[in-house]
Amino acid sequence: MRKCILSCMMLFTVALFSQAGHIMQGVGAVNMSMGGAATAQPLDISGALHWNPAAISVFDENTLKFDLGLFFSSPELRSTVPEFDSNGQPTGNFFSGVTEDDRGVSPLPALAMVWSKENSRHTFGASAFGISGFGVTFPESATNPINLPQSSGGFGSIESNYILLQVGFAYAYELSDNFSIGVQPNFNYATLELMPNPTANPTQAGYPSTDKASAFGIGAQIGFFYDSGSGFKAGTSYKTTQHFSDFEFDNTYLDNTTATNSFNMDYPAIFSLGVGYSLGTIDMALDYRLVDYENTDGFSTTGWSPTASVTGFGWENINIISAGIQYKGIQKLPLRIGYTYSSNPINSDVAFFNIPATAIIKNAFQLGLSYESSANLGFDAVFHYGSSGDATSGPVLNPQFISDSPPYGAIPGSEVAYDMTTSMFMVGVHYTFKRSTQINQ
Repeated sequence: MRKCILSCMMLFTVALFSQAGHIMQGVGAVNMSMGGAATAQPLDISGALHWNPAAISVFDENTLKFDLGLFFSSPELRSTVPEFDSNGQPTGNFFSGVTEDDRGVSPLPALAMVWSKENSRHTFGASAFGISGFGVTFPESATNPINLPQSSGGFGSIESNYILLQVGFAYAYELSDNFSIGVQPNFNYATLELMPNPTANPTQAGYPSTDKASAFGIGAQIGFFYDSGSGFKAGTSYKTTQHFSDFEFDNTYLDNTTATNSFNMDYPAIFSLGVGYSLGTIDMALDYRLVDYENTDGFSTTGWSPTASVTGFGWENINIISAGIQYKGIQKLPLRIGYTYSSNPINSDVAFFNIPATAIIKNAFQLGLSYESSANLGFDAVFHYGSSGDATSGPVLNPQFISDSPPYGAIPGSEVAYDMTTSMFMVGVHYTFKRSTQINQ
């Protein structure tokens, strides 16, 4: 049974990678189309399960939902370094280049289920979501200094692939007709692959490549939801840090020597606060989130170890604003528009350490709709476009320069920069069991 479960998780997570940044802005076509806002406006079970387990109390029937998206990103990596003569002195000339990512299209699935019944104060839910990830594929290049072969002073081909599957089991209880509380234990599975692996000690052959390492994690989420009954709604939730076991890497260097190293990377705690308002044919939602990277292993530390390995990403806390509006004035065809803003966790001092995790989206725009085919069956769709805004940039770092440029060893006159755009089309289907034959307009 354990082997079967692990196989299913592996199959699901292989298809999960498609994150626009480390934190998914939403889950499923409906929640994505609302910009990810659902803490106080649960329009579908996926958004409620992901952002506020207390909010599933609004669903009084058994509902199953599945979504599948096709995601495309187009990161660009640029770098500039000064040229030196045979004596190690700068010539005054610079070598610059650009490399485009060639990862291509990735699928993005999401699965959710809620069990409840009318007039019951108890609601249960289960979900399997890809909630986090990053990855790039920048091929080796003779025209971009950062992608030069390692034998020529670059990193060669730069590839990363991180995916996180979270399985949650939620329970919500209605304390009154207006107020609910919810809890959700989470069980997580993540994989991480790096080439080259900067968390390993370099040798004369440079940094090694790795196999795909995996780790398991646990955490929880608690939420509160208030519905005034007259249109106004409010909600808040707290997802604890998801604590993971270490990734254990089997490394292979360019000279075919091997070694092992471990690296711990947890998932940050997230505090969400939301308000919603429904009036006639209009539903509005606004969420604020604080993502606590500064107290998360793998992200809180940064810099070089004494052996020139990288100790962590060095991310700052970020603020996320999610907003969405749904219009239900067209029979059976709700229309939605959403926007998401995210601050950048990477400051210029540590931009170099974050080349494997360039997928930082500042502004995201979504358009979505649903079609209620029958009293039990409905379909959803969304189109997403995101942009990183200004490029993340900073100096190229080298531990040999630490004495001249503390604390990270910035090379004078150098720069590394990356930006990207993302696009996605997602469709979903939801089915409600034993529902009355009349469709709610």
